[in-house]
Amino acid sequence: MVKDTTLLALDIGGTSMRAALVQAGRITERLEARTPKPSTPQAVIAAALELAAPLAPRAAALGVACAGAVALGRVTATAVHTFPGWADVPLAEELSAGVGLPSTALNDARAAAWGEYAAGAGRGASEFMFITVSTGVGAGLILDGKLHLAANGLDAELGFVSVPATWTPGTDVPPLGELGPLEFETSGTALGAQAKRLGLPDARALADAAEAGNAEADAIYSRSAALIAWKIADIAALLGVTRVALGGSVGLRAGYLARVRSNLSLFPERYQPQVIHAELGADAGLIGAGLWAGRSG
Repeated sequence: MVKDTTLLALDIGGTSMRAALVQAGRITERLEARTPKPSTPQAVIAAALELAAPLAPRAAALGVACAGAVALGRVTATAVHTFPGWADVPLAEELSAGVGLPSTALNDARAAAWGEYAAGAGRGASEFMFITVSTGVGAGLILDGKLHLAANGLDAELGFVSVPATWTPGTDVPPLGELGPLEFETSGTALGAQAKRLGLPDARALADAAEAGNAEADAIYSRSAALIAWKIADIAALLGVTRVALGGSVGLRAGYLARVRSNLSLFPERYQPQVIHAELGADAGLIGAGLWAGRSG
């Protein structure tokens, strides 16, 4: 699956963007720059092309990982506070014209899922899910060895499935009765808000306190893990996923993985896929975007 072709990858995020050469599932060279503010399509695409220019002559194809809903190489929607004015942006097409390479574009979590499947924790599993628990909650699905891609860009939006809500109203997405989005209950952002209520500075401090035995912090931390475990069991029941890799700043903590596994053990055995840590870290999206371009281009 992993070819020895040199590929160019771009990972475009709200804070920074990275370019890399990917060969045989490994990054051989990388560059990084700040994402311009305001992050309009024109400004971001221009900055991405400038970043990629030194690497492009040595690559056979370009793969792009980008936040937001991405369908058929076009960014169809994204958070307005991250990328204002982004709607139906032909990202792959414009970057392809700029670097002179065949190009593909994926949502960043879907790119990371493909990277982990092809070159990381998902190797050998035909039904695989990657979940990142970080600033938000994102996911990507591999079914029968194929990356699941929906025409509307909602390929595996795990962060916006519904769970019992305890969050404070007033955010962009209102609760659905007694329910709210998973991301608003489990992400690093959500844990950070809860941490401040306990007098702790951020999600990392809350996780540290929970793993050190602080009962109040552990109740919040463990609830996040329990909700993730519940949704993993749902996905296993619906789609037969047999392996899940957790990534992201929260998901990669040993204590978080242990709590997810403990909660998952309460479900019937058939709904308990193997849950492990992702292997590629922050590079999963870059590697996955590059490998996807090599596969598709």
